[in-house]
Amino acid sequence: MIMLVNPLSGGVGSRAVAEAEAILSQYACDASVVSLEGDQFDQQIQDALDARPDVLFVLAGDGTAGTIASRAGPDGPLVAPLPGGTMNMLPRALYGTADWKLALQKALEEGAPQCVAGGEVTDGEVKQAFYCAAIMGSPALWAPAREAMRTGKLKLAWLYARRAFKRAFSGRLRFSLDQRPERRAEALVLISPMISRAMEENTGLEAAAMNPSDAMEAFRLAAHAVMDDWRQDPAVTTRATRNVTIRARSRIPAVIDGEPVLLRHEAKVRFIPKAFQALAPVPPAAEDAV
Repeated sequence: MIMLVNPLSGGVGSRAVAEAEAILSQYACDASVVSLEGDQFDQQIQDALDARPDVLFVLAGDGTAGTIASRAGPDGPLVAPLPGGTMNMLPRALYGTADWKLALQKALEEGAPQCVAGGEVTDGEVKQAFYCAAIMGSPALWAPAREAMRTGKLKLAWLYARRAFKRAFSGRLRFSLDQRPERRAEALVLISPMISRAMEENTGLEAAAMNPSDAMEAFRLAAHAVMDDWRQDPAVTTRATRNVTIRARSRIPAVIDGEPVLLRHEAKVRFIPKAFQALAPVPPAAEDAV
């Protein structure tokens, strides 16, 4: 097995390589730990994939972990994306923790191959995969503010919140689910089967359209996490989908698996039933079904 570590990622640190080697030495496995370097980043990742290890552990930011999982694909090595980023949506969903050492131990001791479904956002020539959720529209601007608040960075949270409030209600999205007639919404959230409470495994993405009528409703929706109870809010409607087209008059703010991005004025999303294979504990619901 190979473990890729980005020591410059916000949730990792300079001691992570030595700490990872110490943990792996306690297990009967042939493992190597690679510290990712800025000028060799892409080549080191490709070398690790080309080596075809049984498992590829990734301790890096949310974007890097998602990119490596996407490049591995359903036929590549098992991938274990450990929490080394800011929001850590995918690692939290797989391991239930933001502690990378505990996640590593869970993968080593309780891990089994798990097929992970997801989605792919196409923005012009750029394609970006997600395995938890993609938030499209002005409410996505609240994600950095909420994360800054969670980590105690109050001044930064205030600055993000001011920016989000200024841009809220500046333009609504038009979206079509599975080629049905277009609808309008303040925001559209697409949620993978791995974390959806409404979808059966690998049948599609849960699409949730947000339509707050005023600023107070927008604040209420922004107060809930993607995995919280906002689906029960009367300003939210949900349904299953496999293909989505999204348009707006201006560029579309989005948060894709925790990574803020600015999409073009039109984007497409498709469901991927078998995106990659993860090494993670079997979910309780899956255990009960066996």
